[in-house]
Amino acid sequence: MNILFIHRELPGQFSALIHYFSATSAFNVYGICDTAQDSLVAEMPENVTLYRYTLDRKQAPQTHHYVADLECSVLRAQCVVKVLQQCLQQDVHFDLIIAHTGWGEALYVKDIYPATPLLGYVEFFFHTHGADVGFDPAYPVSLDYQLQVKTLNAQLLLGMNECDVLVTPTAWQKSLFPRCWQNDIHVIHEGVDIELVKPDKDAQFTLPNGIQLECGDEIISYCARSLEPCRGFPVLIKALEIICQQRPDCHILIIGGDEVSYSPALPNGQTYREQCLNDAQLPLNRVHFLGRVSYQTHLQILQLSSIHIYLTYPFVLSWSFMEAMASECVIICSDTAPVVELIEHQKNGLLIEFFDHQAIAEQVEQVFNHSGRMEQLGKQARQTICQHYQRQFSLARYQNLCQKLISGS
Repeated sequence: MNILFIHRELPGQFSALIHYFSATSAFNVYGICDTAQDSLVAEMPENVTLYRYTLDRKQAPQTHHYVADLECSVLRAQCVVKVLQQCLQQDVHFDLIIAHTGWGEALYVKDIYPATPLLGYVEFFFHTHGADVGFDPAYPVSLDYQLQVKTLNAQLLLGMNECDVLVTPTAWQKSLFPRCWQNDIHVIHEGVDIELVKPDKDAQFTLPNGIQLECGDEIISYCARSLEPCRGFPVLIKALEIICQQRPDCHILIIGGDEVSYSPALPNGQTYREQCLNDAQLPLNRVHFLGRVSYQTHLQILQLSSIHIYLTYPFVLSWSFMEAMASECVIICSDTAPVVELIEHQKNGLLIEFFDHQAIAEQVEQVFNHSGRMEQLGKQARQTICQHYQRQFSLARYQNLCQKLISGS
């Protein structure tokens, strides 16, 4: 059987599925992605037949900014059409196509392969109120921006209409979609590899400045793709000013890039790290900005951490959050959706109001002062992942859904 994965940044959310199917002799795995993602393609199994497209152009400067994303989506969809036409010319047919719907690549798939079932991964339905937009009063949004955000859903809805079945990672993300679509959306998280992501009491890590850390040291970790308001970075910095005064032996390990992923860019090329540090007094010999690190280093840092701080607007849940849970970190996290879908206060983590940096510092003090009692929170966090979010469960659910699609049932 032939399975095709379409994702701008393969393997992305399909990594476990691609590795699973490519390791099974009954399946031939194909992929379509953007040529710009060279570093990510290295993660693909060698036996995957990969097609890579290049955008002919960017959206036109005169395009209305409300529909610039839609135009770019159409441009990507056209690139995918060309690849699919090439596949047809080579007499390659697919039994199943799995596509991320976020960038428009699934828009015209059914026009080329009308009889092939299409599974669409739907990640986020934009709202002008009640989710991430306007959540933070420090960054007010204009009516013009709200209308632009609403229009971002245009290509998503068009793509969803092409799919035979839809999948999203969390129940909260499903709840964001219009009610008329929700019965068609299955909730299947990608899951965590609990054999790989697990506690290690012998873990050690040497910082760039030569300091060696090991389990038992007072270590706090924070991880985000980018250090930005959407993931609570400014709130974290305010909390760290207090924490560093209260805990003179504590080290804070911060993973994340200086660019923006989900928040608006600052003027004149300034980064949020620069902006926040200008207003804060932090001992930089104990607050370590590590940038983006390898996955192995990321896991090593989680294994070392006594505490992991996770803050987010009501937005897509970070993989690092669940990996910190699987590593038995004591989690101090914002009481925002979808975090509360996984965390119950004082049972498997500690919930705080997103903007309350003093509460973060107070919880850190409680954890370090009562480490024996608080350690149980980390064990319960891992148990939550093992019971509900381990990768084998996710693969089984996906496999069942894919078999039903292929069989036509």
